[in-house]
Amino acid sequence: MIKKFILTLILYVAFISTSFSAGSSDTGSKNALYDKAVNLINVAKKMEEKGKLEKAKKRYQKAQKFLIKSNKEKPNKADTLNYLGFTTRKLGDFEGGEKFYLQGLAINPKHKGINEYLGELYVATNRINLAKERLGVLKGCNCEEYDQLKGVIEGSKKSKY
Repeated sequence: MIKKFILTLILYVAFISTSFSAGSSDTGSKNALYDKAVNLINVAKKMEEKGKLEKAKKRYQKAQKFLIKSNKEKPNKADTLNYLGFTTRKLGDFEGGEKFYLQGLAINPKHKGINEYLGELYVATNRINLAKERLGVLKGCNCEEYDQLKGVIEGSKKSKY
């Protein structure tokens, strides 16, 4: 009888603590909506690499919804604006994506992800000089974002010939 009571009490406490931590985004960590969106984006990127474009698009759409909610709850976070720009761009809205990226840069001008992705957007919209400006911001960071953007810019030059 006592063992059953203790087991029930342990399960109850575990349930309560799990319920509070899952619903709370003010525990010092990033908020749950943002985390869900990032997970969806990572899955979508892998699907995109495998050519599963429709499945990737659905993940980007779902991630974007989480990011919009996250941005309403905790506005002006450069990381959230970065991924809002990314998902918006991936869904074909380059103008909207650019707006999110520029909002993020207003908060953190040296944000590596924003500078890389905005540079990629500029390449996609044939504004290579602006892409090179973003590359210039990343120069010296010794980061993969610099290498990625440099590769995209160089790839755009090769495809014109």
